Amino acid sequence: MFKKILIANRGEIACRVIKTARRMGISTVAVYSDADRDALHVEMADEAVHIGPAAASESYLVAENIIAACKAMSAEAVHPGYGFLSERASFCAELEKQGVVFIGPKPKAIMAMGDKIESKKFANAAGVSTVPGHLGIIEDAAHAETIAGAIGYPVMIKASAGGGGKGMRIAWNKAEVRDGFERARSEAKSSFGDDRVFIEKFVVEPRHIEIQVLADAHGKVVYLGERECSIQRRNQKVAEEAPSPFLDENTRKAMGEQSVALAKAVEYQSAGTVEFIVDRDRNFYFLEMNTRLQVEHPVTELVTGIDLVEQMIRVAAGEPLSFEQADVRLDGWAIESRLYAEDPYRNFLPSIGRLTRYRPPAEGRIGNVVIRNDTGVFEGAEISMYYDPMIAKLCTWAPTRGEAIDAMGRALDGFVVDGIEHNVPFLSALMKHPRWREGRLSTGFIAEEYPDGFAPMKPDSQEEATLAAIALSASLIETNRREDFADRLRAASGTLREHWVVKTGENYVNVRLLDGLVTIPFAMDMAVEGENRSVVTDWRPGDPVWGGKVGGRDITAQIRPVLNGLRIDWQGLSVTAKVFSPRHAELDKLMPVKLPPDTSKLLLCPMPGLVVSIAVAEGQEVKAGETLAIVEAMKMENVLRADRDLVVAKIKAAAGESLAVDAVIMEFA
Repeated sequence: MFKKILIANRGEIACRVIKTARRMGISTVAVYSDADRDALHVEMADEAVHIGPAAASESYLVAENIIAACKAMSAEAVHPGYGFLSERASFCAELEKQGVVFIGPKPKAIMAMGDKIESKKFANAAGVSTVPGHLGIIEDAAHAETIAGAIGYPVMIKASAGGGGKGMRIAWNKAEVRDGFERARSEAKSSFGDDRVFIEKFVVEPRHIEIQVLADAHGKVVYLGERECSIQRRNQKVAEEAPSPFLDENTRKAMGEQSVALAKAVEYQSAGTVEFIVDRDRNFYFLEMNTRLQVEHPVTELVTGIDLVEQMIRVAAGEPLSFEQADVRLDGWAIESRLYAEDPYRNFLPSIGRLTRYRPPAEGRIGNVVIRNDTGVFEGAEISMYYDPMIAKLCTWAPTRGEAIDAMGRALDGFVVDGIEHNVPFLSALMKHPRWREGRLSTGFIAEEYPDGFAPMKPDSQEEATLAAIALSASLIETNRREDFADRLRAASGTLREHWVVKTGENYVNVRLLDGLVTIPFAMDMAVEGENRSVVTDWRPGDPVWGGKVGGRDITAQIRPVLNGLRIDWQGLSVTAKVFSPRHAELDKLMPVKLPPDTSKLLLCPMPGLVVSIAVAEGQEVKAGETLAIVEAMKMENVLRADRDLVVAKIKAAAGESLAVDAVIMEFA
């Protein structure tokens, strides 16, 4: 077994590999760029080496720097994680020349399966069912239009060396093919150093289901069940689960056996994933093979009990797999939610900045539920514009799918992240969405269920009552605490007010107290709009998480102080609550509403990012839908289009400039 390995990656996956290596008694070496000097993976590793500037193209993607670090630190092997150099055959081959073991497949398998164009050719030759498409060289946008027309719309334009949703576009007509081709090529070149793309038929209402395979150097290959990865946004996975709620045992077996056959055909070694598109009739089509560890691998680990990172290390060290296919059992259900630094209320645009507060839920087993949080950040860490916007991967396991979803909902409600925008509200809302809970999924789920984007949700009457009860309990506890301060002037009467009005958003909820004493832990009966509800909590002022029961229901919510009130976040809802006496509530209804400033004549930068290009000139007339500018953030190019016909009056930014959120890019007449 190895004594020292180097992890050629960063963030949560580097931390994940370090944890397993530490448990196995293996020393670890981290690498870091200028931006990651104080990162968590650097702190966790036994040793660390600086490899270059902040940009990945000058640090994590420079194979020579990684190899030099291996030599300097006498590392025997390299774990590449995912992304960066994990699927670059030349890197693997050069490591072998230098006598360093690559913890992953051999160059032959990476070349055969790691390139999406070559993998489809190989799969076709091997008799594997594939989606119709064009795998040859695409010369230009006009050629792409011709190919797309022959295949039939809609089509998927995809980077050959891509992954993680980068360099992908769906085109429904000729115009979208031309624009999508250019954007996919540009993203592919900047992210992977390879601008080749291919085009294939886009299967309408598809499910994205993948099979995890594991192979040793002695010819044994097993599959570890499947993962459902259909909840995607911009071709980026958002939530995954294992097993799939859609597959039956026969389909699972057929997909698994086909995946094993494909792995054997390329003499695969290590962990790998064979991805399929599955239609409504459970027909499945080979999509690609990822010759690396997948981001969503924890759900497979939770339902199989097999540590995939450990198996990768053991296989790389020459050990045979210690179990057979018959030994693999799927136990219970696991859900993974990817927490991203992005604003769900602004079309999920990236958000960067410092984590002023970062309090994930406690990990481990609680009753019949397991909580796991794979992360690479900490309170005070900075989310950089240079890398993927992932904050953490929150996972739950339970005996059934419903229990795992409920556990995820509670865990998300208690996951405190401040300082940046994040997608926890969306993930929380997803956990209670009827279609998600029923397992009626497709890769178009988010676009279909949120066609106009994810907007702030409004509570129904029952949710309003719960929010009002939480707000009033917090207010009474805070008031009780202030009354205990030394030398504080006491009110003329110690009688607790019976009637309160709680404003939750725009509505006013009447609450009557049925008890007259505030205690810690808090326990009180209330009549909320005439309906009796008991409220029990041990919340204390200053705690960001309110946990307790309302009407006998377990509730976890987040509380943040705002001017004259509280902001409560719960199950995707975010409501400002204010507690009034009846008279004060009447006066509050008379207060004027302050309107936001008019920005209709401005193009504002929707996220911190780099201006790639300005597509218009001053004085130019622009039609609705035309491109105004392109801004790059976190390895994704975002096209800013005109929402109506307009005339450009003044351009305030130039290509190459780094802009803050809401910076003015141009003004309109």
